[in-house]
Amino acid sequence: MEQVIMNQLSYPILSTVIFLPVLGAVLILLSRRSWEPSAKWIALGTSIATFFLSLPLFLNFDKSTHKMQFAERFSWIPEWNINYFLGVDGISVLFILLSTLTAILCVLISWESIKMKVKEFYISILLTTAFMIGVFCSLDFFLFYLFWEAMLIPMFLIIGVWGGPNRIYAAIKFFLYTLVGSVLMLVGIIVLYLYAGRTFDILELMTKNYPYTMQMWLFWAFFAAFAVKVPMWPVHTWLPDAHTEAPTAGSVILAAVLIKMGAYGFLRFSLPLFPEAAKAMTPVMLVLSVIGIIYGAVICLGQTDLKRLIAYSSVSHMGFVTLGIFALNSQGLEGGILQMLNHGIVTGALFLSVGIVYDRTHTRQIADYGGLASVMPVYAAFFMVFTLSAIGLPATNGFVGEFLILLGAFAANKLIGVLACTGIIIGAAYMLWLYQRVFFLEINNKIAGLPDMNVRETITLLPMLILVIWIGVYPNAFLSFMHASVQHLLDRVNSGGMQEASIAKTLMEVVR
Repeated sequence: MEQVIMNQLSYPILSTVIFLPVLGAVLILLSRRSWEPSAKWIALGTSIATFFLSLPLFLNFDKSTHKMQFAERFSWIPEWNINYFLGVDGISVLFILLSTLTAILCVLISWESIKMKVKEFYISILLTTAFMIGVFCSLDFFLFYLFWEAMLIPMFLIIGVWGGPNRIYAAIKFFLYTLVGSVLMLVGIIVLYLYAGRTFDILELMTKNYPYTMQMWLFWAFFAAFAVKVPMWPVHTWLPDAHTEAPTAGSVILAAVLIKMGAYGFLRFSLPLFPEAAKAMTPVMLVLSVIGIIYGAVICLGQTDLKRLIAYSSVSHMGFVTLGIFALNSQGLEGGILQMLNHGIVTGALFLSVGIVYDRTHTRQIADYGGLASVMPVYAAFFMVFTLSAIGLPATNGFVGEFLILLGAFAANKLIGVLACTGIIIGAAYMLWLYQRVFFLEINNKIAGLPDMNVRETITLLPMLILVIWIGVYPNAFLSFMHASVQHLLDRVNSGGMQEASIAKTLMEVVR
């Protein structure tokens, strides 16, 4: 086990942060229906405990090594060589902390807005949190796929039960898009399992060399799952519908964590397992990323719904993430990983902010607002910071990630870098125009007299505000986690000297 460092703490930290939310969900399930308000407190207590129990990952992480840390490994289904195998490195550790923090904020923002099937809602939130953390921890493909698919169920329910008027359509579309892509990935996992001597061990699979043709086929099989999750253009159409119809907590989970799993899949699997295919397909991936950046930004200019505008902005911002990843250099990769974290913080905060005014007005139409800065000045100040971060203002987290990505993009292809810059310009236009229409101009009578943010809402947004400034002013506190893992990933990609093989030969090798 030279590729891992076994758990150096006195308790199984990864299993704890995965299954503590499950325990909380079970406690809510077993509570009496007449005690339904207690579901909120159980969910809040569980999510806070999970977050604090995950902090040792941040505090005790060894930044000098690329090895998987805090590893836990037990034989699970020996007949199929399936293990319960967990571990984290510099690519995954920060997203576990983001997941545990997001769970707290989702519980808080839903405190007053969820009035129907309260127990079931908080059970769904906690289970989604557990499964998302499991995805970032899994080092066995069988275990990874279980978590990957399991999180679809509570997320489907969150959209389909507690969503808006078109929630059924949005939930089914979300489920079908993600399921179809995941089935193709499952085929690829089975092929790897058979070819590599019947093992699901992800680290062991990364040590093997695969024929070039096989890499190409498997790259596209995994691409089907990851591109939908990001989502990349043109398989992005489920996201605006899901965001628009989901309750605020659902939108926050989607934006902050769930769509990061597609980009994480590219980093964890596509690049190290299929390095030659990844290099061969880099031009295609860069073009698709730039199309997503520009397309998402232009579409935002025509949106009239607050949540739909932020949803399309996610398509544009996640285009920057994949652009950085497939620049295949250290600046691009580290910028892409940091921007995944930044996007989760800022876009999650924007959806939280929209939820705050929606609970008061029950409208998301931009035209129904105006002059909100004079009615809710504290709220306007929070929203301004998140807006400036979204457009990449220096001293905010958005600037650092986009700057590194553009450095990597220009190093990879100057034309691609120039085209990506146009997305930043359009992004600034639609976000500042949005702020002007909502917070300035004349006060709309529909929003006159609205109360400003209360203590609970302020506490909900404050952690995101702190992270926006912290990462913007001192990004190395987070970038330092990535250096060793990113360099190891680049070494793997650059040393992947595979020999081309015919499709027939590849298939014969797989069968054997």
